[in-house]
Amino acid sequence: MSDCKPVRRALISVSDKTGLEFLVRALHRLHVQLLSTGGTAAACRACGVPVQDVSDVTGFPEIMDGRVKTLHPNIHGGLLGRPELDAGVMAEYGIEPIDLLIVNLYPFRETVAKPGIDFASCMENIDIGGPAMLRSGAKNHASVAVLCQPGDYEDLIQCLDHQGGTHAAQRRTWAGKVYAHTASYDGAIAEFLGARRSGDVVDPYPATLHLDFVHADTLRYGENPHQSAALYLEHPVQSGTIAGARFLQGKMLSFNNIADADAALACVKQFDEPACVIVKHANPCGVAVAANLEAAYEGAYATDPISAFGGIIALNRPLDGETARLMLARQFIEVIIAPEFSDLALAALASKPNVRALATGTLDRRSVSRDYRRIQGGLLVQDGDTDAIKASDLRVVSQRPPSAQEFSDLLFAWKVAMYVKSNAIVYAKHSRTIGIGAGQMSRVVSARIASLKAEEARLEVPGSVLASDAFFPFRDGIDAAASVGIRAVIQPGGSMRDEEVIRAADEHGLAMVFTQRRHFRH
Repeated sequence: MSDCKPVRRALISVSDKTGLEFLVRALHRLHVQLLSTGGTAAACRACGVPVQDVSDVTGFPEIMDGRVKTLHPNIHGGLLGRPELDAGVMAEYGIEPIDLLIVNLYPFRETVAKPGIDFASCMENIDIGGPAMLRSGAKNHASVAVLCQPGDYEDLIQCLDHQGGTHAAQRRTWAGKVYAHTASYDGAIAEFLGARRSGDVVDPYPATLHLDFVHADTLRYGENPHQSAALYLEHPVQSGTIAGARFLQGKMLSFNNIADADAALACVKQFDEPACVIVKHANPCGVAVAANLEAAYEGAYATDPISAFGGIIALNRPLDGETARLMLARQFIEVIIAPEFSDLALAALASKPNVRALATGTLDRRSVSRDYRRIQGGLLVQDGDTDAIKASDLRVVSQRPPSAQEFSDLLFAWKVAMYVKSNAIVYAKHSRTIGIGAGQMSRVVSARIASLKAEEARLEVPGSVLASDAFFPFRDGIDAAASVGIRAVIQPGGSMRDEEVIRAADEHGLAMVFTQRRHFRH
């Protein structure tokens, strides 16, 4: 027996009227009897499509300002009735089957996001009848097709036009979407109320957390080949992000590609001038800003050509053909990220079809509102790390103040240090990195690594500035910096030995500024 179920009777009740005219005209053409409520019924009639009011089916008017209209056995019996088991009781009580249910819910999320919205208005936008109908129909998807997204209307009509009905696999897919929709909806309400446990005080961390991500891709593997992995996206996906980027060419992205690309893009967003960031294993290995992209790339690459091999390159300006050709001629690249790619850049990339190219669209500095980190048995949640520090925000603690060029380089190095794994040390000069030390247990060792990287790249450290993501606990870090020619230091301050560290800077003639903010990155 075919699992194709014809659609003779449909109930439609939608808050979002997107695509409604197309839908009801098509269903009317297919001779489907339409039931509807309130505003949806009026919208159907405005399209010239006849509908029967739900109140005619229930024998009861909509009451309490529309709060009660579909909570009735003639509706839920029509959705939950199983033809092979319940035909007798349905006939006894005059319940007619509903073959198709199309419902979307009151806009709760949109309502609570409005500035100055009052609590009572938020509560009135909690849908009751809609979720109840959706859950009833989806539970009985063996007999009932249930849609909650306007994006599925066209597929539905194609099914009815070409198949004469809906098939089991389609109904099961739609039912899964329904339960995801109602779970997300209820989760948003739970978080809203859970953040308001104490009257009008809003707790930024609600009693329960309900994350809502949609499966986008199953990846070849995770960080290592023995780990399975997948990519899930927020809805709606933000532009200017890796998650929302357009994939222009190349092999499929791996787990590590995505993680590294996200780190590179976050760093390059921090700069107003044309900038290039090269990332390897989630750490910047070269960063520069310049008058144009080509010069910025040259500066970033020169910091650490060895680590740049197989790296991720992020740019904050559209990629031009000349810079693209230079990159491809100079190094092996896993991923290139830019707001857009010129036609000449894409033509150059076509010669290297394995290089992944991601166009993010317009960039901005907005960070994610929350940062989530899984631990065994729990989840750590924190604000995203941001910093818009300016020269006027810095506290000069040394006898010698930084020069204008040193101030500029200190702020540049500080932005880079935000994205280097702790303990982070960044040497910089003339708006480009000279050496980067990352991920060490000792800050002094990170400084030595930065010096080693500069030496390997044959870059001159003397005259550079140093950024440290956290305070120096002892003067030995300053002594080491002075010994290689560092001339200015930016650090948070706050150590019990700050005075000792400041004296060391003064002894060496270094300029030192405190940010009074640290940027650990684990």
